[in-house]
Amino acid sequence: MVVGAIKTLILGANGMLGFDLCKAFPDAIKLTHRELDITNRDQVLESILRINPKLVINAAAYTDVEGCEDQQELAFQVNGYGPGYIAEACNKIGAILVHFSTDYVFDGSKKEYVESDAPNPINIYGHSKLLGEKKIIESMDDYRIIRISWLFGTHGRNFVETMLKLSGEIAEVKVVNDQFGKPTYTVDLAHKISELVELDPGIYHITNDGICSWYEFASSFIRNAVPCTSEEFPRKAKRPKYSVLVNTKIEPMRHWKEALKAYLKERNI
Repeated sequence: MVVGAIKTLILGANGMLGFDLCKAFPDAIKLTHRELDITNRDQVLESILRINPKLVINAAAYTDVEGCEDQQELAFQVNGYGPGYIAEACNKIGAILVHFSTDYVFDGSKKEYVESDAPNPINIYGHSKLLGEKKIIESMDDYRIIRISWLFGTHGRNFVETMLKLSGEIAEVKVVNDQFGKPTYTVDLAHKISELVELDPGIYHITNDGICSWYEFASSFIRNAVPCTSEEFPRKAKRPKYSVLVNTKIEPMRHWKEALKAYLKERNI
C-alpha cells in the first residue's frame, strides 16, 4: 500500500500533533474539532461515511492532564467514547484507524513498559485514554493504537515552550527530577505513520529514543533549571514516576536530543 496515495482523513487537524500530521499528509482531508465533534456519534458516523476514507488518523484529544481532573466527563467523552465512535465508523467502511494513546495508561511501578504490559492508570487522563483504547479494540480489527509520551512540537503549548518562557521570567526554574520518560517530537512521529500503516494491526509504542527526567530534559535547553522532587511540586493529577515506553515492533526514531535540536532550529532558537 502506498499510504500517500490513499484517501486519508485527519481528525484534530489544528492541534500540535495534528499540525505536523497535516504537513506529513498534505493531500489528506483535514477536520478540526470545530468541524467535527468526535463526542457526537451521529455526526462522526455521518461525516466519516460520507467522506469514505481508506485511512483515518485521529489526533483529536483532550490532553490537559490537570484539566481532566476537573472536567472528568469531558475527558471520558473526548478521549474514551469519541475514539469508539470513530472506530465504529471505520469498521463500517473498512478503513484503517490510527489513534494516539499515552504513556499515562501505566502507573509507573515498573521502569519500562512494552506494548503487552497491563495498563493501570493513576489519573483521569490515563483512565480516559485507556477507555479509548478499549472502545477501539471492541469496535474494529484494523487499528493501530500508538502510545506516545512527552510530546513537543512547534504548533502548540508544550513543556519546551513553557520552560523557555519561565527561564526568561524567573531566576530559577524548578523542574522535577524523579519522573522519567521519553520526549517525542511531533514531526518525527508524524513521519512514522506511513511506515506503521504497513505493519500488522495492534498497539505500538513510538517515541524518540533516549530516557531522561523532566529536569534533564529542561537542562538540555535552559541554563537555570533547578531539580526538585514531585512532592515539592504538588499537582492535582498524580503522575507516574516511570513512563518509559519500550518499542518492540517498529524501527526506533532518532534520539530526543537530536530531535530537540531540530525543534529549536525550527523555532529559530
